Amino acid sequence: MHINFRKSVLGGAAAITALALTLTACSSSDPEATASSDAPGATSSGGASESGLVSGPALVWAIEDASVNAINEDAITTFNDATGSTVKLETFANDPYKEKLRTGIGSDNQPDIFYNWGGGNLKQYSDAGHVADLTSWLDENPDFRDQFLPSVLGVGTVDGKVYGLPMQGVLPVVMYANKDVLAAAGIDAMATTWDELLSQITKLKVSGVQPIALAGNQAWTELMWLEYLLDRVGGPEKFQAIVNGDEGAWTDPAVIESLSMIQDLVNAGAFGTNYASVGYDDQGTIALMASGKVGYDLMGAWHIGALKGNGFEEFADSGSLEWGPFVSISGGVGDPNNIVGNPSNYYSVTESSPNQEVAQEFLLDTLTSESYVDALLEIGQVPAVAGIEDKLTDPFNKFTYNLVGNAPAFTQSWDQALDPATSEAMLTNLQKVFLLDMTPEEFGQAMDAV
Repeated sequence: MHINFRKSVLGGAAAITALALTLTACSSSDPEATASSDAPGATSSGGASESGLVSGPALVWAIEDASVNAINEDAITTFNDATGSTVKLETFANDPYKEKLRTGIGSDNQPDIFYNWGGGNLKQYSDAGHVADLTSWLDENPDFRDQFLPSVLGVGTVDGKVYGLPMQGVLPVVMYANKDVLAAAGIDAMATTWDELLSQITKLKVSGVQPIALAGNQAWTELMWLEYLLDRVGGPEKFQAIVNGDEGAWTDPAVIESLSMIQDLVNAGAFGTNYASVGYDDQGTIALMASGKVGYDLMGAWHIGALKGNGFEEFADSGSLEWGPFVSISGGVGDPNNIVGNPSNYYSVTESSPNQEVAQEFLLDTLTSESYVDALLEIGQVPAVAGIEDKLTDPFNKFTYNLVGNAPAFTQSWDQALDPATSEAMLTNLQKVFLLDMTPEEFGQAMDAV
């Protein structure tokens, strides 16, 4: 998905299942430690604050993000003051950071802790042996490990080993609706099944509004439909096969069926007629929803922040905006509680770091601590930490937290999970599917060729 925009909106975002994606990672190391004393739900204290660790300097690399960077600077200062360590934060703009990471990891100038997106992004570094496996270290610190929501921790896990720990909020993709528009079309509640959605599309068209918003000039918005439909039709295993590079994975009957369902929506007029010229970054679909010109929109959890940040705060807080999970599909294999989107962003430790113990102790003392959790909540992020229900006062944050906490599988956005070349080809071909310029079978064949 469009990482820069999503991060600019909120400052950041159940395990894809063990089957689901070699897209998850949190790793392991040897030093003994215990859960942070102020971590929500922690049963023991200790960690860096009692370790007397001295090292230096231990470098943390991260993306430039004013609100989150400030939180991490505070955490680093607290840790250094308590332990005598010399942890330092270095930040970089999004695209330059990716190149910096690509050339820096494994070199003499690498960081000790580095920010990443989990999934396929993290897997390339774990496959190269550049990331520390944190699994056994987490096993030695179960109180700390078990505070992370399993579905999100899963996306920091590669081949059953944890290489990345969630360090920001969760950003699942959900359905949004304008309650007033639905009511005017004679619809009492948001659709919960595919058949209900198809029926409501007809009613919304009859009432004179576009049923569903779609920013079709940015293919990542269209990808959300394929991600959810394939999950519901075939289960997360089908995308795992794609990630694995299994022969014929793109032409699997479940993939073809999901693409056919997309074209059914297009042919039914669900997205109107000019969706290919509508954008998200220029607030195209945001304006459609807020002005009562569409009934539904499928978008990430950052959407409310986007509404409020672009002049539509009154609509976002009016009670007219509703939200809910993606619909279930009768006869589908996937669990209707599964979700897709951006599970979080992650911190990982470099394998050859001379400061691994300090790095691990910093993560232990920070990521689930009450002060860190409270700081993320204060900037509107929902941390991937269990036991914080009482801290959630915003209705949407509660919904998001429960959605993620109850999800058997959380599939990472495909354009982040796949390598860049495959992702680019996928998005290009998917736009052709939405424009009816490519059949589902042709899409599958083209992607299998990639």
